[in-house]
Amino acid sequence: QDSFQPVQVLPRFWIVPEWCTPPDSEATNIILNPGLAFGTGEHPTTKLCLKWLHKSVRSGDNILDYGTGSGILAIAALKMGASHAVGVDIDPMAVSSSASNATLNALDPHAFEVFIAAADDKDDPVPHGPGVFDVVVANILLNPLLTLAKSIAGYTRPKGKVGLSGIILEQVKHLFFFFSSAIFLSCL
Repeated sequence: QDSFQPVQVLPRFWIVPEWCTPPDSEATNIILNPGLAFGTGEHPTTKLCLKWLHKSVRSGDNILDYGTGSGILAIAALKMGASHAVGVDIDPMAVSSSASNATLNALDPHAFEVFIAAADDKDDPVPHGPGVFDVVVANILLNPLLTLAKSIAGYTRPKGKVGLSGIILEQVKHLFFFFSSAIFLSCL
């Protein structure tokens, strides 16, 4: 617990461990207990995704967070004005952690749904039709991103936004090539 302290990601936007007092009670504070799940706001790719979401999310948007981990990105999107978020993860501990974190943040239980996915992506975990998400974010490793490319593209609404992260610089070109046939991409 001592290693996880409040992190300011944006002006007036903090990630705060559940056991700490928010440094700025007037700011947007995401209260987290990550448990064993990924996503405390300290990792550079998580910070990048949070900054991207801040620029991308519009009031009323539907969000899909593949590899939700602690739920940090979906919860942040809801606090940024999204009306609905779906989190998906292959780790049952992450699904449990993200659901608990939604409760810690007093989110409407209908606003944030969390589902477990099969590691092989054979069964579709998201009970929503194609093209329903305004914003899709996935902060996961390259191989899962490549495996999920068709699903991610399929769930994205026409003219929707997709944020892909969790890869190293040398993998960007490969990811860009793989996804560019399915959706319009621009590099951050």
